[in-house]
Amino acid sequence: MTIEIKPLPVDERKTCPKEFSFGVTFSDHMFTQNFDENKGWHDAMVSPYHAISLDPSAAVFHYSQEIFEGLKAYRNINGGINLFRPEENVKRFNRSAKRMVMPEVDESLHLAAIKSLVKLDQEWVPDQEGASLYIRPTMIATSPKLGLGASSQYSHFIIAGPAGSYFKGGLTPISVFVADEYRRAVKGGVGEAKTGGNYAASLFASEEVSKLGYSQVLWLDAVEGRYIEEVGAMNICFVYEGKKIVTPMLSGSILPGITRDSILKLAPSIGYEVSEQKLDIEEVLADIDNGKITEVFGCGTAAVISPVGKLGFKGNEHIINDNQTGPVSKHLYDELTGIQYGTREDKFGWIVQV
Repeated sequence: MTIEIKPLPVDERKTCPKEFSFGVTFSDHMFTQNFDENKGWHDAMVSPYHAISLDPSAAVFHYSQEIFEGLKAYRNINGGINLFRPEENVKRFNRSAKRMVMPEVDESLHLAAIKSLVKLDQEWVPDQEGASLYIRPTMIATSPKLGLGASSQYSHFIIAGPAGSYFKGGLTPISVFVADEYRRAVKGGVGEAKTGGNYAASLFASEEVSKLGYSQVLWLDAVEGRYIEEVGAMNICFVYEGKKIVTPMLSGSILPGITRDSILKLAPSIGYEVSEQKLDIEEVLADIDNGKITEVFGCGTAAVISPVGKLGFKGNEHIINDNQTGPVSKHLYDELTGIQYGTREDKFGWIVQV
């Protein structure tokens, strides 16, 4: 299947605003294709950004059969455009689709769609420091019927928009509250799929902790409420004595983050040990208080690296590195963004040029 390109006339295209916020402004075009059980995937097209019309009985509204991804395009130092490990996002998209009983997409066509969209809307890739074009592939169930069961029709679309820093403060420490009452996902559930229901389930606790002055929620396992899993918008890492990076091992209820995987591959090449372990929250907090843990940071596509300066748990606050960005967080941030923007050598072959 080929991708039809239907661009806006040049005189109707907008320009990327000089000021923008993450997830608010979107570029001129989008990719769409549709699926039904008789025709399979069809009508692959990049066309002007537009609203989607759905029947009120569409399955996505009633049974939350939906998945999405998130990746970025970066303006490199030579003026070109880089994608960072996009094939991993495409693979994870299909893993999520399989878990949510949705049809997989052709990986080569999905990647071609991303590249076609970015190429057409290349003027929307910002050249400001730390900015990028955020890309959001999505699939929704569209069968117009009520009744629990997998849909027979789907829509796959990709939209994009300029993004600055995910957190307003940039690379400054955030505060994180450890959920001691609510749980996000359980092993055997859909925690490892990038599906909207996971995020909707986190909203209540997120809103509650924001009233206490915290930016994010750190989730514990749903069985014992003891082992650390992930933060609402990213995976989590702990730095021991400035040289060893430890992150919770994937359990089936943790999203396998691409930035997380990149850190596990990159860190040993720049002098750090890495480990994936089950991390007991009480032991981790004790190690923060006694100084064994010298830094904590979140990692994900949107934020890249986000230092954590404070963990709140059961009425107590635990301060990390005097609430300052640590050298390991800064080093990893510089190395990862350097690869993404082309100021560091890409030793891993992670960059795909548009």
